[in-house]
Amino acid sequence: MQYHSLKTNSVKASFADALLASLAPDGGLWMPDSLPNFTPEQTAQMGAMSFADCAAKLARYFVDDSFSDDDLRALCRDAYDFPMPLVESTGRVMDSATPEIASDYFLELFHGPTLAFKDFAARFMGRAASHLMGKSGETRTILVATSGDTGGAIGDAFLGQDGINVFILYPKGGVSKVQEQQLTTMGKKGCNIHAICVDGTFDDCQALVKAAFADQALSVKHHLMSANSINVGRVIPQSFYYFWSSLQIKAAHPGKRIVYSIPSGNLGNLTGGLIARKMGAPIERFVIGHNVNDPFVDYLKTGEYTPRPSQPTLSNAMDIGRPNNFPRIVDLFGGDFDALSAVCWGASFTDDETERYMRRYHARTGYVMCPHTTVGQLAMDAFGNAFADDVETDFIKVTVATAHPAKFADSVERILREDVPLPEPLAKAFRKKPRVHVMTPELSSLADYLSVTLDPK
Repeated sequence: MQYHSLKTNSVKASFADALLASLAPDGGLWMPDSLPNFTPEQTAQMGAMSFADCAAKLARYFVDDSFSDDDLRALCRDAYDFPMPLVESTGRVMDSATPEIASDYFLELFHGPTLAFKDFAARFMGRAASHLMGKSGETRTILVATSGDTGGAIGDAFLGQDGINVFILYPKGGVSKVQEQQLTTMGKKGCNIHAICVDGTFDDCQALVKAAFADQALSVKHHLMSANSINVGRVIPQSFYYFWSSLQIKAAHPGKRIVYSIPSGNLGNLTGGLIARKMGAPIERFVIGHNVNDPFVDYLKTGEYTPRPSQPTLSNAMDIGRPNNFPRIVDLFGGDFDALSAVCWGASFTDDETERYMRRYHARTGYVMCPHTTVGQLAMDAFGNAFADDVETDFIKVTVATAHPAKFADSVERILREDVPLPEPLAKAFRKKPRVHVMTPELSSLADYLSVTLDPK
């Protein structure tokens, strides 16, 4: 598979180069030159595989000869050694023997080591990068801006790996207490994971990362690599769970159409879903749930894309006013707005609406959602109401549950007025002392800290 820059189609790269370089030399996002399109017979075969083996089969089409089939199977089996259940609102796992029991599901993607969906992409990316660098003997400095979960997943995926240092930039007051504790306690003092609290917004953090890559001298000096969803190595693996899970649902509910609702910020998760659909995943539509940072929802309504400064909300991981992956989504539809809006439908919600819905849904079902998942389920309900008069509304509805509610325990407990027990990985983080560097959102401050940390002499 070859990749091209979205700015200059003739600028090409292999998977290895695209992964390790993050951005094209012209500053464009990398995209695969083509996507496989599987037949129903092929998808049926892949649906019968385990998720890890299906992911390895899909990955074969996106990587290069640096990876053998055995490499990919071992990589995916190691990366995906945790469950990915489809559950009903009561918490009952989908049972294909009794498929008519429910038509609404949560795809729980928070059972990995950092309890967030970012583990899927980060663990594949971390293992792929290590495999490539082990062959070349190269080193890398990873810069990652996080609004909550990305930094934790990347830090965990690369912790202790030789030749790699990770710098996690997060906005002051812009992540939950649990997320911050997790980000700032990874590994031991002197390890390769470094947390940076930026006195600004997530957009400031993201701008800092982009500015660092745009500074050629800085980028070359420290061998910079991005682990945000600007890196195609983050986006591609996110297609794997949409592809495989939709096949499980189709097998349990043959003849019914499938809709996924995705709580969205940087649009990387949606991009992965759209790639899966292009490859033949049986997904009819995507519902996009935003908080008040909703330029993409506005775009779906008007055809005009207007990024703007982000605002802090309850669902902080989605506080993004300039989503990186918007150009990729437009590219997947060849710039055809009508085609895009026929597949994507969006809605946005305030914090008050989110809190009321979380309480109401929990009272009715007993199911506890994080604020982001709540926005996704709110959007799914809005979609159902918007198409209530459509004679073809017999959908299987799947809301993507992106994070364990304990990662937002302070907010969830306040809203539901009940305790949310901390899983052991999070409880362990609270038993450790935070290590964090605080700085202003200026490239000079970041450059100084990189130099002091990586070259202390």
